[in-house]
Amino acid sequence: MSATDFLHAKAEGRKLSMVTCYDYTFARLLSGTAIDGILVGDSAGMVMHGHPSTVSVSLDLIRLHTEAVVRGIAGKFVVADMPFLSFRKGVAAALDAASVLMSAGAHAVKLEGVRGHEDAIQRMVESGIPVMGHLGLQPQSVNAYGGFRVQGRTPDAAREMVRESMLLQELGVFAVVLECIPAELACEITGALHIPTIGIGAGAGCDGQILVLQDLLGMNADFHARFARPFLDGARSVRDAIASFDDAVKTGAFPALEESYR
Repeated sequence: MSATDFLHAKAEGRKLSMVTCYDYTFARLLSGTAIDGILVGDSAGMVMHGHPSTVSVSLDLIRLHTEAVVRGIAGKFVVADMPFLSFRKGVAAALDAASVLMSAGAHAVKLEGVRGHEDAIQRMVESGIPVMGHLGLQPQSVNAYGGFRVQGRTPDAAREMVRESMLLQELGVFAVVLECIPAELACEITGALHIPTIGIGAGAGCDGQILVLQDLLGMNADFHARFARPFLDGARSVRDAIASFDDAVKTGAFPALEESYR
């Protein structure tokens, strides 16, 4: 899979599937699946490190997670998130940040929004760096929103998002994530673009879908976002496994003779 393959999938009407991944172990598991793309998201700050938002995530943290994923992902297309402000300090700084992530093994980078860093996007694309856009709810702007809120609900906001999606396309991005926007707006944007849209909380009309892997696996019993369907009760499975281990240890059933060295 490559950035060009994303465009081909849109042209052929083939849906695209993506998940986040932050570590080597899950990367090894994902490498044997049919998933089209992996995002090393700055959501790692919340999922893996317990922060309340993605704002505190550094470039070095994303680099470390990207390197770990790349070691295990063999053959999958890896997109790395550009963290908060890393692409807002001028073209040179944005290129330096993108270079760090590409050198870590990413095949593309993703950044949020477009207004104010159009020149950075254009220069990255012209420099041979595949760029994925991100509109709608932009988690790095959570403090400006006053919380994690659905975007694009007013006519003016919807029109502006359509304009921004067209601008991203003109600047050369190969795909755009649409997060937490009305399904009708996502359909309108998807129909207006020749690049694919990847939805998360944006309805079924997008060209593809992405979920946080831990949400997909039901690993967080306390998180119940409307769009994050769990395809496994992972939290219960893990707790049951730990309980079985605990019981086996305390009853003397583990380790068994065949699990011991002689």
